[in-house]
Amino acid sequence: MVLLSGRGSNLRALVERSREPAPPYRIALVLSDQPAAAGLGIARDLGVASRALPAGTAADRVSYDRALAAAIDECAPSLIVLAGFMRILSPEFVARFAGRILNIHPSLLPKYPGLHTHRQVLAGHDPVHGATVHFVTAELDGGPPIIQAQVKVYPDDDAATLAARVRAQEHKIYPLAVSWFCQGRLRCRDGRAWLDGAALAAPVRYDDAHPARGH
Repeated sequence: MVLLSGRGSNLRALVERSREPAPPYRIALVLSDQPAAAGLGIARDLGVASRALPAGTAADRVSYDRALAAAIDECAPSLIVLAGFMRILSPEFVARFAGRILNIHPSLLPKYPGLHTHRQVLAGHDPVHGATVHFVTAELDGGPPIIQAQVKVYPDDDAATLAARVRAQEHKIYPLAVSWFCQGRLRCRDGRAWLDGAALAAPVRYDDAHPARGH
């Protein structure tokens, strides 16, 4: 299952991977807290089941998360994939689905959790930027990291150009991490990500996972 709030660019990459020969996973449902989210339109165009579960103005976080959990239980997915889902999930929700929620964040975590990462990278004059896929815990963007991809930061970059290059890498590493999980290769245990039976001392670099493809 994929949860989203916005345009759904990572959703498209995930769907495309699911339709390759011998697909490693199937997307059972796309669900959004925003009825007008462009990602719902992408799901419909691609023939993937989708629906909105709007929060409304009166719903508190715990109440919404209970409704969201009920919708997820109806589908009974093996994995919940956050693809630009802009709500902060309650600790109760995260505990209920512990080890079964992935997120992608546009920074090289643990640097720059939260919002406006591209602006922060530029303000800090960082030489590299990137994206991280991680398991979700109650700590915002603090769950065990799985895989990262890097991009160079150029002197003439602005937030938009940097975001575009990072997004292109997201579309590579997110389907890969989801595939690993659905193939039984990736799990979260003892507060760490485990790949192929070994705890990751550091996130996998995309170059190492796909050396022939590079950046």
